[in-house]
Amino acid sequence: MNKKDGLVSGDMMQKQQFDTKTLRRLLSYMKDYKGQLIFVVVCILLSAIASAASALFLQSLIDDYITPLLTSSAPVFTQLLKVLVVIGAIYLIGVLATLFYNRVMVTIAQGTLKKIRDEMFEKMQRLPIRAFDTRTHGDIMSLYTNDTDTLRQMIAQSMAQLISSVFTIVAVLVCMLYVSFYLTLVAVLVMLLILQIVRVVTEKIGGFFLMQQKTLADVNGYVEEMVNGQKVIKVFCHEETAKKELAEKNRTWATAAASANGYANSMMPMMNALGYVQYVIIAILGGYMAISGGTNIGLQGTGALTLGAIASFLTLSRNFNNPISQISNQFNSIVTALAGASRIFAFMDEQPETDEGYVTLVNVEETNGELRETEKHTGMWAWKHPHHDGTLTYTKLEGRVVFDHVDFGYTPDKTVLHDISLYAEPGQKIAFVGATGAGKTTITNLLNRFYDIDDGKIRYDGININKIRKADLRRSLGIVLQEVNLFTGTVMENLRYGNPDATDEECIAAAKLANADSFIRMLPQGYDTVLKGDGSGLSQGQRQLISIARAAVSDPPVMILDEATSSIDTRTEALVQGGMDKLMKGRTVFVIAHRLSTVQNSDVIMVLDHGHIIERGNHEKLIAEKGTYYQLYTGAFELE
Repeated sequence: MNKKDGLVSGDMMQKQQFDTKTLRRLLSYMKDYKGQLIFVVVCILLSAIASAASALFLQSLIDDYITPLLTSSAPVFTQLLKVLVVIGAIYLIGVLATLFYNRVMVTIAQGTLKKIRDEMFEKMQRLPIRAFDTRTHGDIMSLYTNDTDTLRQMIAQSMAQLISSVFTIVAVLVCMLYVSFYLTLVAVLVMLLILQIVRVVTEKIGGFFLMQQKTLADVNGYVEEMVNGQKVIKVFCHEETAKKELAEKNRTWATAAASANGYANSMMPMMNALGYVQYVIIAILGGYMAISGGTNIGLQGTGALTLGAIASFLTLSRNFNNPISQISNQFNSIVTALAGASRIFAFMDEQPETDEGYVTLVNVEETNGELRETEKHTGMWAWKHPHHDGTLTYTKLEGRVVFDHVDFGYTPDKTVLHDISLYAEPGQKIAFVGATGAGKTTITNLLNRFYDIDDGKIRYDGININKIRKADLRRSLGIVLQEVNLFTGTVMENLRYGNPDATDEECIAAAKLANADSFIRMLPQGYDTVLKGDGSGLSQGQRQLISIARAAVSDPPVMILDEATSSIDTRTEALVQGGMDKLMKGRTVFVIAHRLSTVQNSDVIMVLDHGHIIERGNHEKLIAEKGTYYQLYTGAFELE
């Protein structure tokens, strides 16, 4: 690990001790299982009492039953057999109690994890796009897999064993005091030494476990990236570099994991070694007291220390050390789980996307010039304004979009768009042209309110888009992106993604509109063909055609086409262009394109350069001006 990594892990170790705040929050998810948890505690208590009682019973077994039989000339084993049946019953109760609480804890663990995953996924849906721009997909996936799995191990195994160990220690301690105060004092002193060692070691491992989870997420993110980019890796012969980079990330993870688990795994052998030392000390001291005839004091009274008492106490001392060893052993799992939980809760505590909008989108019918809200799909939409006096007004959705002196930057120190003003009238086709990074896609991101502007105003049908509820705003916008995302499911299900109520006939009509129908029918099961792996069995152009058809099915009043035809060959583009022209009819459309052939018929073409609109007008006007657009069109220079 390099010096920087060392500093990071050092900081983490200072912050990440035993995180009680995270533990309390984790336990709050188990409040629905109060009844089962009470049952678990009762079973653990029975198991601990059975374990201690069976060891204590050993004294009576030796002193009161076995020893007299050894000195008797005619031994009768009836009473001994009865006692053995009793002790067998005690052991059976302990075994059954252990079985029951372990089974119930597994149920509680899975239920708790389901609740956490559901809440995490629900929260993820409310996070702004910015939250996903700043972390890798692999890191987010690691929260759902590695980090939640550590919680499963902790809740199903470690927590129950921890509680069992505490109960066992208390029960055994009482039994030890019953046998001998002096020998108990020796056992407790050794236990205090053990706890001191546990404290020193656990102070070191907390930060390493958090570092282990973070570096594991980094490895997962990198592997996912490499799997998605295999073609690119092979084309550029990047295999060796990829292997080296993964080896480095793997080494960082291995170092953190080795440090964490090395410390944690060394605790169990240390506990066992100290347990044997304690065993020997108690055997020597007990033997000396018995031989010398010294007075023994216990809760049972005073008297000589018997052979049965020594045997019972030695068994109790082992039962006393085992829970301590279990606690130290389970600390590994608990600290790992808390490190994972802290990452999960940090993700869940991200600031959700805010929405102060109150204007909603509704279906309407127009009768005698008056708009009336309706539940059925009419193809006519309106913005519904609630007023303070309880009245409602409706503004017909026409698709008039105005950017009024808009400034925006993804970070406060760098402005991406400068004083952008544009006016899109209903039914107009507005095209954005410019080099990569000029700000074309940013404009459409602002219209969707994936990000909020720094200055200026954006109005939609005369309404400030901050007043429109985000879900309704986005429902009114259909988007076809350059990067197509198809989901696991049939072609028909993918087409219906934006409009679940669409009929099969409507979906097929939309596919025909985008000229996707012919190739879809040639798939093995046609529209019922299941797409997997983001539609990996389809060509890039076919995937894009499905994306365009999907947008058509949702029937939005405003369309945004972001490099929508860049993945389609020229011949197919001519077909698609016709379909898209039908799709655009009567709609306001924003087009981002590198191919100038796709924007020639636009009502207004805007040329952007470094966040500024440097030219605007239709194709003929811009050609006549012989500026940047003219140079691009005639090939004097090309878009970068």
